[in-house]
Amino acid sequence: MNNNDQFKFSPSVVLWPLAFVLVLWLVYWVEVRLHIYLTDFGILPRTFSGLRGIVLSPFLHGSLEHIYNNSIPLFVLIAAMRYFYRDQALRVIGYGILLSGFITWLIGRGGSYHIGASGLIYVLVSFIFFKGIQTGYYRLVALSLTIIMLYGGMIWYVFPDVEEGISWEGHLGGLITGLFFSRAYSTPEYERDIVYHWQQPDFDPMQDPFMKRFDENGNFVNPPPPEPEILDDTDEITEVLLPQRPVFRIVYNYVETPKDEDDSSSQESI
Repeated sequence: MNNNDQFKFSPSVVLWPLAFVLVLWLVYWVEVRLHIYLTDFGILPRTFSGLRGIVLSPFLHGSLEHIYNNSIPLFVLIAAMRYFYRDQALRVIGYGILLSGFITWLIGRGGSYHIGASGLIYVLVSFIFFKGIQTGYYRLVALSLTIIMLYGGMIWYVFPDVEEGISWEGHLGGLITGLFFSRAYSTPEYERDIVYHWQQPDFDPMQDPFMKRFDENGNFVNPPPPEPEILDDTDEITEVLLPQRPVFRIVYNYVETPKDEDDSSSQESI
């Protein structure tokens, strides 16, 4: 598969998470503005009326801090889903809300309403991490490691009694849902982008000029002859003549003269 068909930016990469987060804040603004509290529309485990919370609970938040803490991760994760898992994004988000909410309805503490989008956050974190590892494709594996670096500490909140007032059941339901969807939804067989000619599927190493320089033992043999240097026609070869240095010679002339019988000395002329 051509990876460019899968990983491409479109306005929906930003519009989807922006719209979802705006809906959360709009619902919270209506609650504050009209002084109404919609907590009763959350998940009330193992009750018939609590079933409506499976759909509605992700849009309900109990405080400004609660909605703020959920908004940034949701924006990042939905954008990542839409960009890297374009074909699976809508199904993971939609069915993830339903399945994680149903698990919360089954295992949640009775007598307490479970609200907030943290269950969906756990669905997305779980799906992106496990799916990236399963594909083995380097971009998606890098995305999985990035998600773990950013949100790896969330794993502690799927256990009971870690922090009072949080729905660890919703977190656990989201984690299980994301893992399940990572196995249920298949992705294309990703291939590395071809950069070098030896990555071509029809590459024959026996016909490659460079590979011919190696023998069967891997030793480098038969080096190519040096390429002749080609001079440009515009280049001119100019002979440089250096001036000759003057040569000085010292000549010694020896003149032999007869000896005087009374003079025993000799004389040299230069």
